[in-house]
Formats: sequence, C-alpha cells, structure tokens
Amino acid sequence: MIRTLLATVLIACILSCSTSKQIEKSLSVGNYDQAIYDAIGKLRTNKDKKGKSDFIVMLQEAYNKANERDLTTIDFMKKDNNPENYLRIYDMYVGLNRRQETIKPLLPLAINGRTVKFDLKDFSSDIIKFKNDASLQIYNNASALLKSQNKMDFRQAFDMFKDIEDINPNYKDVRNLMEVAHNKGTDFVLVDMFNDTRKTIPTRLEDDLLNFSTYGLNNLWTVYHNNPVNEVNYDYNMRVNLRDINISPEQIKERQIIKEQQIIDGKKDLLDAKGNKVKDSLGKTIQVDKMITVRCEYYESTQFKSVQVAGNVEYVNLNTKQLVDAFPVTSEFVFQHIFATSRGDRRALEATLLPFLNNRRVPFPSEEQMIYDTGEDLKQQLKQIINSYKPK
Repeated sequence: MIRTLLATVLIACILSCSTSKQIEKSLSVGNYDQAIYDAIGKLRTNKDKKGKSDFIVMLQEAYNKANERDLTTIDFMKKDNNPENYLRIYDMYVGLNRRQETIKPLLPLAINGRTVKFDLKDFSSDIIKFKNDASLQIYNNASALLKSQNKMDFRQAFDMFKDIEDINPNYKDVRNLMEVAHNKGTDFVLVDMFNDTRKTIPTRLEDDLLNFSTYGLNNLWTVYHNNPVNEVNYDYNMRVNLRDINISPEQIKERQIIKEQQIIDGKKDLLDAKGNKVKDSLGKTIQVDKMITVRCEYYESTQFKSVQVAGNVEYVNLNTKQLVDAFPVTSEFVFQHIFATSRGDRRALEATLLPFLNNRRVPFPSEEQMIYDTGEDLKQQLKQIINSYKPK
C-alpha cells in the first residue's frame, strides 16, 4: 500500500515537472496561449494547493504578455488607419475577450493568501464597433467585385459575403448577395451522351448514367444538367462518348475430376497379429476407427460471358468551342456460373466443390442486360471525374 502511494506521488511529481517545463518553453518562444491552456489544465483541480503556485504565476505571466502583445498590435493597426485591417482588429478583440473568458472560471486565484490580479476588461464596445466597420468594408469590396465579368471575382465576392455572414449574421442584404454571387460564379455544364458503338445502348443505362441526383455530388461551383434549361447560359458541354462494346460468345467450359479419399466409416474391434480381439485392463474390447476408401467422379461446367465497354468523357468550352479536357472510361462485366454433377460417393469430394452440385444450368444474360450491368462501374468512374475535375 505504501509502495503504491509513493509510486503515485512520484508519477504526479514527474508529470507536474514535465508540464512546468512545457509551459516555460511556451513562454520563452512567445507561444502564450499554449502556455495559458497548459496552466489552466493544471489548475482546474485543487487550485489552492501549495504546489500549484508556480502554475498560477506562469498563467499570470502568459496572460499579461499575450494581452500586451495583442493590444500593442491593435494600437498600431488603429494608427495605420487602413480599413483593410478592420477584420483583423475585430478578430483580435474577439481573441482577447475569449482569453479572459477562459480564465474567469478559475478566479480568484491566490498565492499564500494573496489574490493574484488579472486585468479583465470589457471589450464588447470594441468588438461591436470593428465588427460593423469590418462588415461595411468587406461589403463594399465584395459589392464592387459583383460588377466584374470574371467568375473568379464572383466566387471571391461570395467568400467575402460569407465572412460577413459569419461575424455579423443577416447584415444588410448579404444573404441575397451571396446567392447572386453564387449564381454568377457557378459553371453550368450540359451533359450529352453519344453512342458510337453500333450497338443498342439500353435506355435505362443512359437514364442511370445521366441521373446526377444519384451521384452524391458536392461541388459548390459546378452544376450539371442532363436536360437543357432555357434561362441558363451553359459554360461547358460534357460529352459521354461510348465508342466500343465487345461482347464475348457464350461459352461453357467443362472439366472432370476423379477423387479418392480415405474416410472413417464407423468403428471396428482392434485385433492383434493373430487375429484376436485386444482388450483393455477392464476386459473390454478396444474399438478403433474403421477406414474405407471412397471414390467419386465430379463433372463441372462453367458458363462464361463477358462485355467490355470503352469510351471517353470530353469537356468542351461552349464559349470558345474548344476541347479543354478528355478522360478515358472503360468498364467490364463478367457473367460466370458454375454447376456440377457427380457419380460415386460424394464424401470423396472437397468441401469447396459441394455447393456447385446444388446448382443447375441457367440461361445466359442477353446482350442488353450485359451492357446494362456495366453501368454501376461506369457511374463510379463518371462520379470520380466530375468530383475531381474543375472546368478551366
């Protein structure tokens, strides 16, 4: 019991010393907020214990130095009088307020009965002022970008309006302007499918490939339509070109296997060299496994048919009529069905062969069905292309 207590105390001392050194290092390199975080972690419990005094001192030092640095930076930016600094000043005031709110639950803190002073201020007026100043500055800059003819400017304006919404929700008509910026910055892509394979593409395959609601797309700046909308000016045409379909003949491959195996077939009396029964110490005849050899002829048939679909996906800039990118797509679907019969004792067969004895020959799928069955793989390839490609 005493050893366990001593070990616990020793571990606690080691951890405390380690944390102290970590906080001192953070203070020495100016990482004051990390020092505050670590010191608070040590003071959350038993803050009045004598051994916690060093952490209180380090917390006060880190807090004062962090505030002094931030307030000096804010004072410099105010003197610079550059409206572009309004958002940064706002963020710094929010940080100052958050820092003192973090330590408030620990207060008061005392060393040897004397309360340690932490300078707490009301930053609410400064936060409100620079929130509004920053919002107006960003609003004016973003509104100016909406007069551009460049989609990148519209996207930048959207991000700026979003910054306003984050710090100052429902400011002026920001939500409406975000929608305007998003619409202007979005690339609209019209998708067409072309069949150059000289084979019939199942209508349901085409419908599945062009049903973008099933793709789980998550692209803020690109919208795909498989049916043109009159009021939309399309930027790109995505062309899904199926160029080649190869379907193998229907094949049945057969094989015959003859299996022999020794198996246990009940029990028999153990006999000695003279043919007499061997008995145990109680006079009871000893029984041993009766081994027999079984034989089975196994006849297996494998039905096989495959289809390969190849093509490419092209992006065409509708403003310049130029091909801007192309990606190959290929898909294969294999139909394979195994069935078997046997003659003889099935106990000679391996366990992996037995399920096929329950199967029977089935009709081969039609060409149309085989082509359709390549669709799931094609959809995954299209989804990958759409999610990774950004129109240029």
